[in-house]
Amino acid sequence: MRHSRIGVPTLLMMALLLAEATSDAVRVAVATDAVEEKRDELSEFFRKYIGLSDDQIKAIRSGQSVAKVLDSPTADQVFVFGAVYVRSTPEEYLKLASDIDALKKLPNYLAIRKFGNPPQLSDLDGLSLEEDDFKDLQKCREGKCEIQLPTDAMEEFRTKVNWSASDAHEQANRIAKTLVLEALKKYEEGGNAELGVYRDKNNPAAVEQEFQSLISRSKALPVYLPDLRTYLLNYPKTKAEHIESEFYWEKVNFGLKPTIRLLQAVLYRGADATGPEYAVAVKQLYASHYFHTALDLTVCVRDDTDKQHGMFLITLKGSQQAGLTGFKGSIVRKVAVDKTRSSLQRALATIKVSLEASVQR
Repeated sequence: MRHSRIGVPTLLMMALLLAEATSDAVRVAVATDAVEEKRDELSEFFRKYIGLSDDQIKAIRSGQSVAKVLDSPTADQVFVFGAVYVRSTPEEYLKLASDIDALKKLPNYLAIRKFGNPPQLSDLDGLSLEEDDFKDLQKCREGKCEIQLPTDAMEEFRTKVNWSASDAHEQANRIAKTLVLEALKKYEEGGNAELGVYRDKNNPAAVEQEFQSLISRSKALPVYLPDLRTYLLNYPKTKAEHIESEFYWEKVNFGLKPTIRLLQAVLYRGADATGPEYAVAVKQLYASHYFHTALDLTVCVRDDTDKQHGMFLITLKGSQQAGLTGFKGSIVRKVAVDKTRSSLQRALATIKVSLEASVQR
């Protein structure tokens, strides 16, 4: 896999994910190539678009991980920014990000595995339902279920598991694996239209529409990454030589309930010199709890002013979540958002340690 150097355009693309900017201002910034001006632009990005203080910027440059919750247009949407300075290279980060064994060591990861091509049921070995989820599935019905599921999935568990049998948990695990595999195959064939509708609560959540709403907040994707935006919205109809995609599942603990997620990882390499050179997007296809939809964007900004290898690792996590509206939801939202922020800050610190340790070896 060829890795490309990340430039200022990608950084500005992230800025426009957070707030609108005039096209003239963006074009002036993109045209700037001088090393010192590049650092000034990075500071401007942190101040203007993220709202970081000088002390926070200084902390990032000194190697501390910083994470911040950003304003969102609605209560059920959450955006969290994080950054850390790492004495390593973007290429080393890509190796780490694609290293499943390394990811397993990160905080909150309980299990993770890539799918083969084509995906098979054996790719889901290691996936298992938590005891609480197993108990909740026994009484799961449309409009009243503690696990995010479409109606047909609820019926699968209700009609095909002998809940009184000694191996009921294993029966449920087999069905869970089969449903995840079927969901992936449907997505590979039909794209977002096959992501389904969660009907675990009284208000159904259509995943395709919620993902479109989430991605519509990005003002820069159609400007600087039109191919990536089109790919995320129109997969599998849209194909591009400079975009690679793979799938994996994970079981993660966000501090509330362990959550099973099905994900698509997209690696974008700039097709020409006028646009961003590199971007990584991780798109959620399914989650058993909390997240209706989610999109994580990560860029590595190489630091040319450092005589040693160095870069700024910058992440933006956007999601639309259930149960965050209303009075009770506002309390839940505070807890969930704080957990997301603190988890991202810890994860960035752990990634920094891993990357810098590999450079020293």
